[in-house]
Amino acid sequence: MERKEGIVVGAAAALVLYTLALVALGPVVYSALTNRTISNTGSVEGLGVGVYWDQSCTNTTSSINWGILEPGTNKNVTVYIKNEGNSAFTLAKTTSNWSPSNAVNYITLDWNYGGQTLSVNQVIPVKFTLSVSSSITGITNFSFDITITANG
Repeated sequence: MERKEGIVVGAAAALVLYTLALVALGPVVYSALTNRTISNTGSVEGLGVGVYWDQSCTNTTSSINWGILEPGTNKNVTVYIKNEGNSAFTLAKTTSNWSPSNAVNYITLDWNYGGQTLSVNQVIPVKFTLSVSSSITGITNFSFDITITANG
């Protein structure tokens, strides 16, 4: 009889340890299975404006490497935009050439530009925010072009 009790106690102890392991490791395993990384490099073009990495406008920006992104996250990058024209203007931003084409349904690009007029030679910092939807699926790499245009 003692042998059967020992087996039952041993089985119960193993079941408790198994349950504790599931409770402890479950979130880690779930996270590893559900988190996906997404990488990108996007090109930047200025039409009538200069786009730079530095406020002194010596290091031209031609692309932004957004790095590795997780679903449901945002990444900020600041560039400096200079009015290199002969008159004041405002700015407009467009994105194009999304690859894959459905990435535009899950990824958005915003900026903090407030519509102010830039005078000749004026430089302003502009923060771009790239947001990746938490519901993104099937995309592991993407790319797109950013065009900043002088209006006016």
